[in-house]
Amino acid sequence: MFARLLLLFLFVAAPQPAGAQVAVADSGDTGWMMLCGLLVLLAALPGLALRHMGLVNVRNGLAIAAQTAAVAAGASLVWGIAGYSLAYAPGSSWLGGGANMLLANLNPLQEGMTVPESAFVLFQMSLAVFAACLLPGAVAGRARLGWMAALAPLWLLIVYAPVAHWIWGGGWLAGLGVMDFAGALVVHVSAGFSGLALMLMIGRRRSSPDAGHAPLLSIAGGALIWMGWTGALGGWALGATGDAAAAILNAHFAACSGALCWMLIDRLAGGKPSATGPLSGALTGLAAISASGALAGTGGAILTGIVAVLVCRAGKAAFAKRIDDGGDVFVIHGLGGLTGVMLMPVMVLPVMGGAGFEPGISLTGALASQAAGVGVVALWSMAGSAIAALILSVLLPMRGTAQEEADGLDSVQHGQQAWDFR
Repeated sequence: MFARLLLLFLFVAAPQPAGAQVAVADSGDTGWMMLCGLLVLLAALPGLALRHMGLVNVRNGLAIAAQTAAVAAGASLVWGIAGYSLAYAPGSSWLGGGANMLLANLNPLQEGMTVPESAFVLFQMSLAVFAACLLPGAVAGRARLGWMAALAPLWLLIVYAPVAHWIWGGGWLAGLGVMDFAGALVVHVSAGFSGLALMLMIGRRRSSPDAGHAPLLSIAGGALIWMGWTGALGGWALGATGDAAAAILNAHFAACSGALCWMLIDRLAGGKPSATGPLSGALTGLAAISASGALAGTGGAILTGIVAVLVCRAGKAAFAKRIDDGGDVFVIHGLGGLTGVMLMPVMVLPVMGGAGFEPGISLTGALASQAAGVGVVALWSMAGSAIAALILSVLLPMRGTAQEEADGLDSVQHGQQAWDFR
């Protein structure tokens, strides 16, 4: 008996093979990733819902809020069923595989990170939901609830998941050197240009668009997005680190410079700044700085916000009579994200206070890669969105009738024909 106890003691006390050690997630980093995911969800709901409500007329406020909620719900479910697997499971350079369908086979520790894969899934889902919730704002006052609710999940599978895989999932664009720190390309450009395609397909509003009926709602929603989107940049530092703090600081500085630049342009162009202008400028700065995040310096972040607003205001003036962008989805997110992606190689240079490039990467090569990435994502987003919209239009009406639009979609979705999914 004594001999057996001695052998058991020696076995337990002896050094164990390295393979026997179980990796444990860092609770601080895990909590940080979960918090950042919830912040981005706050930016989508209620942030985008309030902003869209404030920018439409009083007869369409409830309709756009209902569409945003339906889109968030549908996108979340599809992300858990198939979206995450198509974006991040091992597969080809074009699309992920099926290993994580219904979130099966998640690892206790995400490879190369200090958090469980479930926390990574939550954070990535919040980015996908935010991107999808931008779409209702592009066709506000025209699109039906049923059509929009069905479009979002299909769009996530056709457009968003492949683009996320190409850039963040180790796909072919990442192999070309395309860089996107926190979603300027994957989230803002893809959603912005998808919104452009939907605007062109659905057409302009039949009557002259009224001014937003509730500027306070728009301001409140914009402020929530300002606060919530910092979670996207902080979360992509992949832990509670100095890079996370630097990314959030840069996001805030870009938003501040964008807000003041937008106000100044309003003052020079119209004699006085608008009430909602500062938030539009802040969101433009946030969309742009998402490309470089913690890789840029403070000066680069401030300059990014200013340049992005200048580009977006020029685009707003150029496209005002050509497209009906009630939520400024293409102007702010599409053009703002595009500007940030193209500025990123310059803003990360050491002379600009940035982190610099890895060995073997040149400024010229980085600019060429970024331009290729923008072109591919913009074209795929528009084509994929058009395909999804055409497929659904066979089954569901895309927009309301002339009388329904004149009465306001609120009366269709919340009046006697409540929740009409025709």
